[in-house]
Amino acid sequence: MYVCTYIRTYIHTYIHTYVHTYIRTYIHTYIHTYIHTYIHTYIHTYIHTYIHTYIHTYIHTYIHTYIHTYIHTYIHTYIHTYIHTYIHTYIHTYIHTYIHTYIHTYIHTYIHTYIHTYIHTYIHTYIHTYIHTYIHTYIHTYIHTYIHTYIRTYIHTYIRIYVHTYVRTYIHIRPVFLFLHSLN
Repeated sequence: MYVCTYIRTYIHTYIHTYVHTYIRTYIHTYIHTYIHTYIHTYIHTYIHTYIHTYIHTYIHTYIHTYIHTYIHTYIHTYIHTYIHTYIHTYIHTYIHTYIHTYIHTYIHTYIHTYIHTYIHTYIHTYIHTYIHTYIHTYIHTYIHTYIHTYIRTYIHTYIRIYVHTYVRTYIHIRPVFLFLHSLN
């Protein structure tokens, strides 16, 4: 009886008073005061002040100042100065100096010297020496020697001997044979 009363009184009192008081007072106070204060004050302050300040000040400053400056100054300067200078100076110089020099000097020299020399020396020499020699020597020799010899010797001999003999012998005598044959 005593023990049960002790348990009911002390334990319940402890639970309802101390524990509930602890929960309601300390824990809730901790949660509502410290944690919420932390969340609303420090974290929100951090977010609104530091992060936003960081975003609006540092990053925007970075973007607007450094990057834009970089783009407008360095890149544009690079494009307008280096590349244009490169294009207008080096490439144009290359085209006007090296290529034109190449075309006007080497190729023209090649055309005027080598090709013309080739045409005037080798080809003309070939035409005048070999071909003319061929024409004058071989062909003319062939025409004058072989063909003329053939015409004068063989053909003329054939005409004079065979044909004339045929004409004199066979053709001239044939009418006589035909006449004699007709008498029979």
